[in-house]
Amino acid sequence: MKMPRFSRKTLCIPYCVFLIFFVILPMLVIFIYAFTDKNMNFSFGNFVKFFSDPTKLSTIVYSFVIAIVTTAVCLIIAYPVALILARSKMKRKFVLLFLFVTPMWINFVLRVNAIRELLNWIGLLGEANYFNTIFGMVYDFLPFMILPLYTTMMKIDNSLYEASADLGGNSFTTFTRVTLPLSMPGIMSGVTMVFLPSMTNYVVSDMLGNSKVTIIGKFIETYFGTDWHMGSMIALILLIIVFTSTALTGGFKSEDNVRGANL
Repeated sequence: MKMPRFSRKTLCIPYCVFLIFFVILPMLVIFIYAFTDKNMNFSFGNFVKFFSDPTKLSTIVYSFVIAIVTTAVCLIIAYPVALILARSKMKRKFVLLFLFVTPMWINFVLRVNAIRELLNWIGLLGEANYFNTIFGMVYDFLPFMILPLYTTMMKIDNSLYEASADLGGNSFTTFTRVTLPLSMPGIMSGVTMVFLPSMTNYVVSDMLGNSKVTIIGKFIETYFGTDWHMGSMIALILLIIVFTSTALTGGFKSEDNVRGANL
């Protein structure tokens, strides 16, 4: 009896099965519900209702603003931290990096509850709803901005800094001509990892904003409890926004292409 030949293509079978049942089929269900009415007849009614409702459009705007502000604050804080850690000559600098990463190992809900208790102790809970939401998201997503920046900056060859100094470049010139361009892949990766979940993380907005801050993720959760058709349409629109944002930030490009484009 001839034994079946094993090839590397066989290793793709589990991945293909997972892709079909947990990605393609759920997306197909979303597409079907998004473009059908309650009688499962083909319709663009959900699409028209979404873009004709000022409440839904304002929710997208609020979600964008919250995500942009959260991403900007994370970048402003994370960039100098990552640069200091990457350029530092301390022997145990990994300990500082470990302190920034440690919160990621704690349950997400527990972290949000801890921030909620802190804001309540300060007296901000229930008053500055948008501030609380952005504060909580920055706390939760800051490590996702620091890690890609630190990893990218660690790969920068020190000889480039020495060459800049030999050519008479000062600290500002070295930063703008060497550090910043070569750290762009890390910036793009960090922006993508913070911006996209910030638009949909309604747990933070609910717990820290006392349910007074509604983002698009909350809309999806609400509609899937009452109207799967509208919920699917909102999820599909969010998917388009995610793909567009990823394309604009270079998320579909290889690291070499992104780095080469910025030199």
